[in-house]
Amino acid sequence: MHRLRIAAKAADIDHLELTLEPWVPTPVGPDQIVIEIRAAGVNPSDVKACFGLMPHAVWPRTPGRDWAGVVTQGPADLIGREVWGSGGRMGIERDGSHASHIVVPRDQVRLKPKALSLIEAGAVGVPFVTAYEGLRRAGLPRPGESVLVMGANGRVGQAALQIAAMRGAQVFGVSRRAEPFRGPAHVPVRMIDASAEDVAAVVRAETGGRGADLVYNTVGSPYFETANQALAVKGRQILISTIDRAVPFDIFAFYRGAHTYVGIDSLALTDVECAQILALLTPGFESGALAAFPVAPEDAYPLTRAKEAYRCVLAGAPGRVVLVP
Repeated sequence: MHRLRIAAKAADIDHLELTLEPWVPTPVGPDQIVIEIRAAGVNPSDVKACFGLMPHAVWPRTPGRDWAGVVTQGPADLIGREVWGSGGRMGIERDGSHASHIVVPRDQVRLKPKALSLIEAGAVGVPFVTAYEGLRRAGLPRPGESVLVMGANGRVGQAALQIAAMRGAQVFGVSRRAEPFRGPAHVPVRMIDASAEDVAAVVRAETGGRGADLVYNTVGSPYFETANQALAVKGRQILISTIDRAVPFDIFAFYRGAHTYVGIDSLALTDVECAQILALLTPGFESGALAAFPVAPEDAYPLTRAKEAYRCVLAGAPGRVVLVP
């Protein structure tokens, strides 16, 4: 039984000191559960927090926000059950899931969808939670609405397109160059090559001139103006990231279009809120309307190779990376 530990922030991945230390069982309270971790996703935020980019990060700590595993201690009805979870600031403000075991309150635990393996479930977490929370805050898409996702082939982009399609929306995805959708084949995405096509013109032409009812902008500033041009009257734009903080903003177009902007920071979600979102997504995974990210064998790392996994994520790994204690 072991856990990863980071004693202090590092300047970069080369100077990151990850140690493996014993995980020592401690008495648990009546509302706490001990989970043997079988898979824990590695998110960019897990790695960036190691470099002091999350000002609220505490030291020392065990990283990791996503997990799936088996209950070893807790209520009798949960012993041996496969469960999953995710956290807003788990692994940043307190010890996280990059370990063989974790102790969490009962209300942060949900049963894993039977349709998913433990490795698949451990890789769902933050991207799907972020995607759903953005869509929820902006008003979940309805049948007949159109949803445009900037950065469609990123993890959050793929999740957002799946959720929107599941809810009956017409879905468009934008990429920097010509490429197919990397998500599941059953999602009917109209991919748009931003380097060769006028994104707003394509969306308006294929929505009868209306435009996108909802734009999920996972990239931020590079697509901000394009997203505004593509928005329908009363359209909503969701923002979760950016490269530049300052962007041109046409106030006249904003109020004349009756637009709404929604900012989402998954770090602001509580672990209970994350668990509730996973529970809401479970029927979609069970029915096959939603598909987990595939995890290639070479992208599943033991704890002893965690630094390699972190380096891979930092370099922009095309696949979903997980730790398998």
